[in-house]
Amino acid sequence: MDAEQIDDGSALRDEPVDVEVTSSDLVYEGRVWDVRSDTVRYGGDEIVRQYVDHPGAAAIVALDDDGRVLLIQQYRHPLRMRDWEIPAGLLDVHGEDPVDAARRELAEEADLDTGSIEHLVSVFTTPGGNDEVVHVFLARDLSPRADEHDREAEEADIRIAWIPLEDAVAAVMAGRMRNGILAIGLLATAERLRDGGASTPRG
Repeated sequence: MDAEQIDDGSALRDEPVDVEVTSSDLVYEGRVWDVRSDTVRYGGDEIVRQYVDHPGAAAIVALDDDGRVLLIQQYRHPLRMRDWEIPAGLLDVHGEDPVDAARRELAEEADLDTGSIEHLVSVFTTPGGNDEVVHVFLARDLSPRADEHDREAEEADIRIAWIPLEDAVAAVMAGRMRNGILAIGLLATAERLRDGGASTPRG
């Protein structure tokens, strides 16, 4: 197969495809997300694909005035590990804007409010296995909330740390922190700061 030459990088973009889904079955209804099995006509063939039907999520990189980012560590059962992450959560409130979900997660997981928030990047986490989209935001002008959020289950023993951004990026690049949304958020933040932070904050 010959590779396509693209000379203009601005032309690079994901492309939607209108395919015929001949059947879509709910295989498993979960507490958080479901599993579906679709039969699709594609490329002249009929193929079956199972995937996790995901509501999507919002995540937030909190950056303080000293250039430190907020990291949280909590238990993740599929990994049998406590991994380092950034505050994030499902888009499970009907009609809620992702930016508002990001604010909510920052309050719930770190007891913080933000006076300045801007979109960094939106990513597909595992395109071959689910339809999840995570919207990642950068929060600055942070302030503690007067009321602390009650936490339970895995969130009950969340560990919180403020780490210089460059140290956190170094830990990602060294393979010491492997959470995908954490890595994307930190690298996108470093790039945003490198190019002068040109963006339109949402206050």
